[in-house]
Amino acid sequence: MVIVLGADVHKATHTFVAVDEVGRKLGEKTVRATTTGHDGALRWARAQFGDELRWGIEDCRHLSARLERDLLGAGQQVVRVPPKLMAQARASARERGKSDPIDALAVARAVLREPDLPAASHDESTRELKLLVDRREDLVSERTRQINRLRWHLHELDPEFEVPAKSLRIRAQRERVAGWLTGRDGLVAEIARDILTDISLVSRKADDLEKRIIVLVEARYPHLLAIPGCGPLAAAKIAGETANATRFRSEACFAMNAGVAPLPVWSGTTRGRVRMSRTGNRQLNAALHRIAVTQIRLDGLGRVYYRKRIDTGDSTFEALRCLKRRLARTVFNALTADQQPSQIPASLPLAA
Repeated sequence: MVIVLGADVHKATHTFVAVDEVGRKLGEKTVRATTTGHDGALRWARAQFGDELRWGIEDCRHLSARLERDLLGAGQQVVRVPPKLMAQARASARERGKSDPIDALAVARAVLREPDLPAASHDESTRELKLLVDRREDLVSERTRQINRLRWHLHELDPEFEVPAKSLRIRAQRERVAGWLTGRDGLVAEIARDILTDISLVSRKADDLEKRIIVLVEARYPHLLAIPGCGPLAAAKIAGETANATRFRSEACFAMNAGVAPLPVWSGTTRGRVRMSRTGNRQLNAALHRIAVTQIRLDGLGRVYYRKRIDTGDSTFEALRCLKRRLARTVFNALTADQQPSQIPASLPLAA
């Protein structure tokens, strides 16, 4: 009998609840959110329930990352539970309220109810890409805030001096603004020069990270880059968010995780109706969306399929949903080819 342990993770502590195959609570334990605490939880679970263990962890990114790595390093089976599933399990429980043990119990029961949840995978290469992409996106977001702030100061100095927002990403445009600010007196001009210096610094860091990401992606994911509309940054986002394509049982499971699998919304005589899912990994979904929009704009198989769906009566929204679902299959095959080349045929479709 496999014992399932649900984990409710927080910054300082993690609470674990063990259940049997029918969801009956067997025990609970709270430990510090450190490697030593994780080892103590594992020793407790083995002493109480044996070696046949399965750990369910609510997917909370940075809060659960260390716990995942420690458990996987100890040879344990770990699955990630989307917070939406945990909320449903807690709402249907007999015990009302909210506490760490209640949440951990909901995680464990969600694992029992959904046996096809993707397993967590310890993959340093994809984790490296994810960290680099996340850091670059943070820098780009900060640059955007600084650019907006600077443009308001420039407008205050001279409303007729127009500087498009996107132009400040370019070094030559920043130098033009710096020259215009040179010699202007007053606190507003001083602050504007200081913000412009910060924008230049952040831009250099973001550009350096982008170059580093491109080198890694070109070396590791040639099949993914061969998909029309999938550039190095999109490929890095997909690889980092997927973690490892081999942890998914099929391309359909990958599509469900990405939130592009259609959801049935029919009843009675209105059979066959579906809609786009609002769940899944939204970062991965956004990357697939960008590829789909690019393929619609370019000549190729993606655009042909999109136009075919519209000609058969689909709305543009429905046609885009169908294209994203087909792209998920293509992306999954490309990822598997790059990560497990011996298991994939030599020829792969490079578009939806």
